[in-house]
Amino acid sequence: MVMILKMMVKKQGSPIISLPHREITNLTILSDFLLLGFSQHPEQQPLLFGLFLGMYLVTIVGNLLIILAIGSDHHLHTPMYFFLANLSFIDTCFSCTIVPKVLVNLQTQYYTISYTGCLLQMYFFMALTLLDDFLLAVMAYDRYVAICLPLHYTLIMHPQRCLLLVTTCWLCSHLLAFPLALLMSQFSFCASRAIPHFFCDLLPLLRLSCSDTWSFQLMMFAEAALSGVVPLTCVLVSYVHIIHTILKVPSAGGKHKIFSTCGSHLTVVTLFYGALFLVYFQPSSSYSADTGMIASVIYTMITPMVNPFIYSLRNTDMKGALRRLFGRDKALL
Repeated sequence: MVMILKMMVKKQGSPIISLPHREITNLTILSDFLLLGFSQHPEQQPLLFGLFLGMYLVTIVGNLLIILAIGSDHHLHTPMYFFLANLSFIDTCFSCTIVPKVLVNLQTQYYTISYTGCLLQMYFFMALTLLDDFLLAVMAYDRYVAICLPLHYTLIMHPQRCLLLVTTCWLCSHLLAFPLALLMSQFSFCASRAIPHFFCDLLPLLRLSCSDTWSFQLMMFAEAALSGVVPLTCVLVSYVHIIHTILKVPSAGGKHKIFSTCGSHLTVVTLFYGALFLVYFQPSSSYSADTGMIASVIYTMITPMVNPFIYSLRNTDMKGALRRLFGRDKALL
């Protein structure tokens, strides 16, 4: 799939492309933007539509099954699975923010999005990305306490604290996303409104503005340091302590058991941060639309889709809960 995307974005040159008459007409509507991602070659759009639709359905069904399995099995009413259920819910919301509009564009070849709709999509995209970021750090801290401080785990990670951590993640993500969205709404877009992307991402919108964006970029990189580097540091420090603890375990079986509880989370962290660093930890002047689109597909579609498989296929408790869930559904039928 990534090879298909590379072929498409390499063939896309200038963001101003030949469009059907209705797209040209809508280009004159100042309240609209044009989302030109994947629009250059209409003959490839049915393939992409089927591919993205399949990924979207797998994402929704997979994450909802994780939530249902955790909620219905009292054995999984622990902090680790409480955070995992929240991650699945966030991934579901994340996909619903981006993918339905992509599917509509591919199906109808009608590429416009309203100014308000574009800003709302950008806001929820930023907020949910930050929320994912913070929650992954909380999950790493949970694993650190469970492995390195097992005798104090129930005291430290009690239900009230878990709820407080998740609530804080939600609050901080929206508090950080709102000022950027508000400031973006004050910008003028006097040049082309054609966005060379498949959704209203931050950097492509910033490049279209003819306003002075210096203060915005300063705020953006300050928030990136706060919301990216700090949680990532928390993850890395947690895993340094976890690895140090694992090395002290005498038996190979014990080491494997401990590492298996962290391997899934570490895989998701690598996918998430790897894609984000390709796009956002660079100056907007050096932003590449080609790289941005490919990396965006990874963290907006692929990562939310594979998360349920990573956490369920590598986890005996989750597999047991899913079997019991399906067994209960069959019994009800």
